[in-house]
Parts: sequence; structure tokens; C-alpha cells
Amino acid sequence: MSTKQNISLFDKALLLQATKDSVIKLNPVALIKNPVIFIVGLGAVLTTVIVITGGLQGNFSSFNLQIAIWLWFTVLFANFSEAIAEGRGKAQAESLKKNRTQTKARKLVGKQEVSVFAPELKKGDIVICEAGDVIPSDGEVIEGIASVDESAITGESAPVIRESGGDRSAVTGGTKVISDRILISITSEPGNTFIDRMIALVEGAKRQKTPNEIALSILLSGLSIIFLLAVVTLPAFFGYSLSASGLPGSENLTLPVLVALLVCLIPTTIGGLLSAIGISGMDRLLQRNVIATSGRAIEAAGDVDVLLLDKTGTITLGNRMATNFIPADGVTVEELADAAQLSSLSDETPEGRSIVVLAKEKFNIRGRDITNLHATFIPFTAQSRMSGVDLSSKDGKTHQIRKGSSEAIRTFIHNNNGFFPQKIKDIVTELARQGATPLVVAEDDKVLGVVHLKDIVKGGIKQRFSELRKMGIKTVMITGDNPLTAAAIAAEAGVDDFMAEAKPEDKLQRIREEQANGHLVGMIGDGTNDAPALAQADIGIAMNSGTQAAREAGNMVDLDSNPTKLIEVVEVGKQLLMTRGALTTFSIANDVAKYFAIIPAIAVSLYAGSNGVGPLSALNIMHLGSPQSAILSAIIFNALIIVMLIPLALKGVRYRPVSANVALTRNLFIYGLGGIIAPFIGIKLIDLLINL
Repeated sequence: MSTKQNISLFDKALLLQATKDSVIKLNPVALIKNPVIFIVGLGAVLTTVIVITGGLQGNFSSFNLQIAIWLWFTVLFANFSEAIAEGRGKAQAESLKKNRTQTKARKLVGKQEVSVFAPELKKGDIVICEAGDVIPSDGEVIEGIASVDESAITGESAPVIRESGGDRSAVTGGTKVISDRILISITSEPGNTFIDRMIALVEGAKRQKTPNEIALSILLSGLSIIFLLAVVTLPAFFGYSLSASGLPGSENLTLPVLVALLVCLIPTTIGGLLSAIGISGMDRLLQRNVIATSGRAIEAAGDVDVLLLDKTGTITLGNRMATNFIPADGVTVEELADAAQLSSLSDETPEGRSIVVLAKEKFNIRGRDITNLHATFIPFTAQSRMSGVDLSSKDGKTHQIRKGSSEAIRTFIHNNNGFFPQKIKDIVTELARQGATPLVVAEDDKVLGVVHLKDIVKGGIKQRFSELRKMGIKTVMITGDNPLTAAAIAAEAGVDDFMAEAKPEDKLQRIREEQANGHLVGMIGDGTNDAPALAQADIGIAMNSGTQAAREAGNMVDLDSNPTKLIEVVEVGKQLLMTRGALTTFSIANDVAKYFAIIPAIAVSLYAGSNGVGPLSALNIMHLGSPQSAILSAIIFNALIIVMLIPLALKGVRYRPVSANVALTRNLFIYGLGGIIAPFIGIKLIDLLINL
């Protein structure tokens, strides 16, 4: 079962469990981790004590009871937002736990095979896995090659190849060997396998606050302390004003009312949703089959402004494809296509298959019966740099058809006392300048023409890079190609810069240079030689199919091993930052409206005339029914708005690829202005209902 599942917010089991957890989270030890909500909790306790004490003394106040109830609801709703975010993660984790079984492992001790349970395996142990065996723990293939079913982790049904000595040697515990036999060196201690770490992260058990969250918590705590000092001094000011005016003491400034005022003024909305926003960011990343080792990594993804991407497999499809046949003088294009196809019939490379397909599509040249051709196929070798076929004719002559690099075919032609035309040299040079790969086709002593092979740029990738550019992100293509080829591919793909003939140390140096200039850098990799650069980058995404060294060096792991996932990771990171910024703006803005609800209500009696209306009544711009209903309306709205914003916190603010200035302006307009207007409407409606 894949981690790719989106659990509904309205799932009954999820809601029930979140409700239970929100009560459990009333534990002061858990509550104090959120200072703003902890203050609300203290206010709820204090108000409850006042209600109980008043009742015992025969002075029960239903108004105070309602304040106490809604204060407790505020705390519970804040806990609920965190619990429902964690609950979705726990549901994801349950699907992962089902993949773990008490697998038996075939441990190699010396030359003998010993059967042990998977949890008994330690780092460095060697195990044998054959077709049908479940891989007992994380490790690296040290001998052999096999097909492995990783659908339990990635959700992808097609098996993948895992082999020793390459960048596709890492295997994950819980996956299944489909064919062949491999020896695996265990790379993790018991209880610390990849799936164990995934479960812990998904459940939120090891989620720590990111630096930005901590900074925002400190800011919110500071605002709360300022408002606390302001509320504490109010009775003194009110007492002086009442004494100076000769009016009797006001019933509007009781301790429960002061608590309600404090709770409405401190940023409880973002305080209640902050944790849920962070957890849901990790959840959204998980839905894309990417595991982040920390919330800090997701945040950094949102701030990344330089992306380093490998050309092969990321920007291009990774396989050169035949796109055109260019004949030599005196040769028809059909003759060239026929010879090129003949030389490629036994070529199982993607390039060879693409030549066969192109000849069939363009000229309807079908594959022939190899046995009737009396053909002897010549395989490609690194030494000859060409391949082809020898055809025996009825008259006993042998015709040699070859395709390969221009240098190799030139040597072949000269050895057969033939002539290599200048036109073919020019075509080869021009194709190389365009970033293409020219294959020259020859028969005996005659050059037939050139097959145009092209590394195909992925569809839509140019538009994706354009979106990143709008977001202020610079893209850098990394390739081992020569500068001419690299420049052609870079221009077609629309990247901002490229590195040609790049070696591993060049990647590391480029990352350090960008960081020294104040940039945050993201990159992807799958090999051991990518590990230093992955560790150095601010966002290092390791392919799950890669080596263990790469997976440990990066701070994210892509279970699908899809290099273009880096773009989606950046979008998730930006969405997380935008969501937190938008809801912080909304939370602080809506305190303004609550100020206009409660302050006029408790100050209406100051300097009041015989009709009980004072000059401060002019602040009651919402024309709320009574001081009591105004206070209750504000405290009720303060609690309900947290619940109403939970779906937005979990889903995230809609992301658009725009510049930071445009995003800031839009968020201020929607969530800043909306944060001021919405409470005026909400509090007024609640006040009308209360007075009914």
C-alpha cells in the first residue's frame, strides 16, 4: 500500500479520535508547549473556579458560566486542530505498519545460512534473498541483481531493478524480491529502519518545531504578555475614572470579563492553528510520496531560490531518440532508413529501438525475419563505437552495414577504401552544435547518411521553469555533456544557467558559491557521489532507488524516485509558508474587530449620563445589543473561528507561481482586510442570535 492517500477531513473515525485526543491534550504538560493556548487554559480554569465559588456562595452567574464554557471550547478547538492533523498522519502510518511483518531472514554466518527474525538483524549483517523472499530490513545489494516489488512503499506496481555496485543498490525492508538472488548488507539498526522512521515522522511523534515556528511562537507570546499587562492595568484606570466621575462601580469589569477580553485580544487563532499548519505541510508532502526528515526541510523548500537539476532523467527523458534520417548525396531517404533499421534489429538499446520505430512510422518499413536474411549482427563495443549487421547474399558476397559515431564510421570507410563526404562532416558538426547526437550509417565503402538522435526534453518542463522564474527561483542544469550540447539543451528547456562537463566536486563547489552569495539551494541526487552535495544543499532530495549514502545525506527522500518532484517540493514548501503567513495576518487583524466589540461594552458606563450612556459608547460601531451579549459574542466568535479555519490550515492556502511582492499584496488584501471584516459580521450575527 502506498503512502499516497488523502484521508478525508470528515472521516468519522478520524473526527472521533481527534475529539478524544483534544481532551487528552488538556494535560498542562502538553498544553504549555503552546503558550498562547496555555494562557487561554489558565483563564478557563480561573473563570471556572469563580463560577463554582459563586455558586457555592449563592451568587451563581450564568453569564460567567457561559464565558467559562466558551473558554474551554477555545482550548478544545485549538487542541482539536492539532489532533485532527496528527490523526491524518497516524492513519497514514497505520497503512505503513501493515507492511511490516515478522519476516524471517536468511542470515549468512561464515559460509552457513542461519534463519533469524528480522528484528534480530544488526547493522553489517549479510542476508540472502531469493525470488519470493521479503527483504527483512534496509540494506544495500553487495552481490547480484534482482527485480524487486516496492509497491508496499511507493504504490508503483511495476518491479524495479536493484543491483550491486551502482546507484540503484539500496533496498528497503518490507519490499519483495521477484526474481534472481542477491546478497544484502544490512545498513540500519533494529527499530531504526526506513519504514520505522517514516512511521515516527508521519505520526508526528518526532516532529519538532522549526526555527520559524519557534520565532513565531515567541512573537505570539510577546504579544500575549503585552496584552496581559494592558488588561491587568485596566481595573486601575477604570477605578480612577469612576471615582473621578462620582459614578458607582461597574459590573462590566469583573474578572471573567477581563479574562474574556485578554483571550479575545491575544492571537488565539494562529496560536491554535500553528501546529496543525506544520503537520499538514508534512502530510501534503507525504501525499506526493516524499518523506521529509524535518519540518525545517519543508520550510527551507519554500525559501529556496536556486535549484540544481541533473539534465538526464530530470529535464530530458534520459534516452536519445531517433527523430530524422538525413541521406548522403545519391542516396534516397528510404534506402538510408532501410539500412539503419537493418543495423538496429538486434539493438536493444532505447536508441536502437527508436530507429526501428522511426523507419516503420515514416516509411512503413517493417521488421524482417532475421533467419531469412542470413544476417550476422555485430554488437556495439566501447572500442569499436559502432554496431551493425553482415548480410550474406545469394552470390556469396557479404554486405557490411554499420552505424556509429562519425569517427568510427570514417575509419570503417577508409579501411574499405571508401570516401567520407564533406557534406556528411558538415551535417555531423551542425547536429552536434544543436545538442543532438549524429549516428552515421554506411554500407561497405559507401556512406549512406546520418541518423539524427536527440535527447528529448520532457513535455511541459519549459513551462514549469517559467513558473519557477516568476517565483524568483533560478534554475541551473547540471550535465556531463560538452558545452555546445549543454547550451542547446539548456536553451530548449528554458533553464537560467547550466554547468557542462560537471563532476561531483563541481556540484559541491557550485552549491557553496551560491550559499556564500546568500542563496538557499535545492538539489536532487541518487548516487554515493551525490552525497556531499546533497548534505551541503539546503534541500537535498535523495531518490529512494539510490544508494544508502545518498538517502542518509539528503533531508528528503522521494519514494517514487522521480527527479522532477523537486519542483513539487518547492511548491509545497511555499504553500506552507504562505498558509502560516496568511493565517497569522488574519489572526492579528481580527483582534481589531474584537477590540471594537469588548472595549465599548465594558467602557459604556464610564462618564455616563443619567441615561446610562457615556461618550465611549461612540466606539460601539457594531451597535451590539448589550455589554453582556457583546462580550459573549466576541468570545464565541473567537472559539468558532478556529474550527472554521481548520480545513484551510490542513489544505493550505492556494498556491500560485507569483513573485513574493504579489503574493504579499494579495494575502494582505484577502486575509488582512478579510481578518478585519469577517469578525465584524460574525460577532454582529452572534449578537443578534443571543439577543433573540
